[in-house]
Amino acid sequence: MANTKREKLFTEFPPVPTEKWEEVITADLKGADYERKLVWRTGEGFNVRPYYRAENLEGIRFLGSQAGEFPFVRGTRAHNRWRIHQTVEVSDPAAANAEALDILNRGVDSLGLCIQKEEFTAADLDVLLAGISIPAAAIVFCGKHTADVAELVLAKIEKEGIANEEVRIAFAIDPLVKGLAQRGDFCSPDGQKCFARIAALIEKTREYKHIRVVTVSAQTFGNAGSTIVEELAFALSAGNDYLSRLTDAGVEAEQAARKLRFSFSVTSNYFMEIAKLRAARMLWANIVKGYVPEKNCPSKMQIHAETSRWNQTVYDPYVNMLRGTTEAMSAAIGGVYSLEVTPFDRSFETPTEFSKRIARNVELLLKHEAHFDQVVDPAGGSYYIENLTQSIAAEAWKLFLEIEEKGGYAEAYKAGFIKERVDASAAAKDKMIATRRQTLLGANQYPNFSEVAPKEITAEAVTRTKAEGNVLVPYRGAMAFEEMRLRVDRSGRQPKAFMLTCGSLGMARARAQFSCNFFGCAGIRVIDNTFFQSIEEGVQAALEAKAEIVVVCASDDDYAEAAPKVKELLAGRAILVVAGAPACAPELEAQGISNFINVKSNVLETLKFYLKEMGI
Repeated sequence: MANTKREKLFTEFPPVPTEKWEEVITADLKGADYERKLVWRTGEGFNVRPYYRAENLEGIRFLGSQAGEFPFVRGTRAHNRWRIHQTVEVSDPAAANAEALDILNRGVDSLGLCIQKEEFTAADLDVLLAGISIPAAAIVFCGKHTADVAELVLAKIEKEGIANEEVRIAFAIDPLVKGLAQRGDFCSPDGQKCFARIAALIEKTREYKHIRVVTVSAQTFGNAGSTIVEELAFALSAGNDYLSRLTDAGVEAEQAARKLRFSFSVTSNYFMEIAKLRAARMLWANIVKGYVPEKNCPSKMQIHAETSRWNQTVYDPYVNMLRGTTEAMSAAIGGVYSLEVTPFDRSFETPTEFSKRIARNVELLLKHEAHFDQVVDPAGGSYYIENLTQSIAAEAWKLFLEIEEKGGYAEAYKAGFIKERVDASAAAKDKMIATRRQTLLGANQYPNFSEVAPKEITAEAVTRTKAEGNVLVPYRGAMAFEEMRLRVDRSGRQPKAFMLTCGSLGMARARAQFSCNFFGCAGIRVIDNTFFQSIEEGVQAALEAKAEIVVVCASDDDYAEAAPKVKELLAGRAILVVAGAPACAPELEAQGISNFINVKSNVLETLKFYLKEMGI
């Protein structure tokens, strides 16, 4: 009976071919350009269509595989139980040990230990790991002198007689990505000493199947402003360079691949990030396959992810919690071995106990309330995400091959190719933020009007460090707006922008809201007004408020008469701005009215201009 009803239901709703959908869409567009209106031109080198159907899956070769099956698009395991990772800074081993024990008892099962001491001894390691059961959690060692720390850790494991299969430890040794990004070159000629040391560590850990010696720090690119495709392609290229150099050093390719770990950043580009992680596993599996391993296990990419630092903001910082949550969702759905949510205050202070607790709780909620860990690759089969995976993979592979033609990752980096690409992408993102084509809530859009930066916020927190030489410097996309706003907050002045609403009420209110949002991004105090019955009344109120900027908000038809009248009554006692791009703009400019703001404005440069005019 149930099947009969189902069959009747589907006969009542016959399939609609794509051509019919396109006809309806074209009619609804009423002559507007389809490509311009509905097709998303991404910064990744490909376009995204407004919708996808089953027919768009044709030709995608990786479809049909399951989680745990080559090429591992759907995951390297038959489950999705990722580890909750949190990092502890280790300056004082005893204090770091206390913090580590605390967070391990609060849900963390992947512990990052970032060594900050210049001299770290075996005694320090004993203090740091006191009371911590090595088999009970995954541990990642990073920071200073990681190779030396690795020797101490391996000696401790051997001394304590811990079973090989119970040790889950990784070391963030990374002379190719992190090393080159920080110094521009290797610490020794062609990195021979570095790779000989890595090869020796791999040999020492041969029997430890869960120890990873090298971490490819792909987040280095993302936090410097790269695109998603670039982060993936550069990471794959660096991973391949490691395989090539280590095999040259006498390490079997299979063994070298088992000792690599990848660490990616995850941005707020929700679906793209899910697809990136899926594409990463597939491409890496095919790269390792090229070294002809006996089994497919070495082709499995172990992925650690951390939520992005690039898009965090200093102003309205609690929005960072929302960013971290959606980014964590992308990572969980895309499939990772471990995940670290960046504390919301990381951009302007040493994370507090509260911010670190919130970061942990994001993952605990995703696991124990949303049950994201109970479903393997929930994005699999989505027409949209399968196509995104294919597109990202194709573009990343194209860039990967371009790097290989230049001699591999190290040669391409030393030639300046990697930095040029990242810098160009960062500049494009900066322009999009400045013109609001990309939104950073609380920074370039919808600012908190009443917020003033507390004294703890320093200029250093919002000032972008200039790169010297062939190095990659991390920064945040909001920094340019934050630097400008902090300058206003610390100026000792409170500049005001007054909304003079007149003419058509509907347009006046809409443009007043736009203008308040516009000037609020610079920390300028906005004085909004419902409506003035006359221009004289509005100008008088603006002068009484002692506003440095007066924004006339009306309809395009009203401006020809209203704007010159406001200019005349202001008599140069405030900066006059017209909200909009009226057709009469040339006539207004001829009368000395030259300031206009609209959706096409470069918000950052325009605000800087007005601050300069006010002497700030």
